[in-house]
Amino acid sequence: MTLQNLLRSGKIKDHAPTAAEVQRLLAAIDRNLAMLAAGYRPATNEPGHHQTMLQSLPLTLGVSNDAWVVLDALRRQRNANDYTGAPMTPEIVAECMSQAKAWRKLLRAHLSSKHPELLKAPT
Repeated sequence: MTLQNLLRSGKIKDHAPTAAEVQRLLAAIDRNLAMLAAGYRPATNEPGHHQTMLQSLPLTLGVSNDAWVVLDALRRQRNANDYTGAPMTPEIVAECMSQAKAWRKLLRAHLSSKHPELLKAPT
């Protein structure tokens, strides 16, 4: 899988990021930030767009496949809770919080290195 393959298949779309958009996403600790900063966004009208976002992390942030597999497991837990009411244990919630903090730190470091203009507050 490459970002160009995902683009051609319609799983992601071209996107020109702005600093205001990135600031809003950082405030929400949005996983989609890495792909947006790389110049793409998910095709939200396509099924599986959250999974596509996670699978693209090795391409957008250079992380290992094992890293996104953990996030995908948490995503499946969230989906089960959202759609079937399956309970989320305190341990799963704690893991989600821990992962969110770690990924936010990684995203900020990546943006500082690769896209510093997107970290500037909009004027």
